[in-house]
Amino acid sequence: MGQLLLKAIPTFFLLLLVHFYLKGMFFRPMADVLAKRRAATEGLRESAEAMRAKADQQTKAIEENLRQAREAIYREQEEARRGWLGDQTGQMEEARKDARERIHQSDELLKAEAVAAKSQLAGTADELADQIAQTLLERTPA
Repeated sequence: MGQLLLKAIPTFFLLLLVHFYLKGMFFRPMADVLAKRRAATEGLRESAEAMRAKADQQTKAIEENLRQAREAIYREQEEARRGWLGDQTGQMEEARKDARERIHQSDELLKAEAVAAKSQLAGTADELADQIAQTLLERTPA
């Protein structure tokens, strides 16, 4: 067994040397590259999260601006509608006032015409009464 251990010592040292050589020349640089890659990936993730958060804030700001713009437009439309209703109401009231005045004028004209017709009828009635009386007087001698 001693002989076997004596022959295994150079192999053990050779494996130990290969282990430290691979560790220094391959695994450590590989670990450094992986660490840099992981750091870059994490940095990009953090950057992406920051950009996503900024985009969310901008989206909320834009939506708020849109909401305010819509409210302003609705207010302007409501004010315009109220103005139109006021104008329409004023025009309707003016038309009613004009119609009442025309009705009043027509009523006054009809009353004046009725008075004139009555006076004309009264004059005509007197004439007819005179004619009837004349006709009766002319018939009585018979």
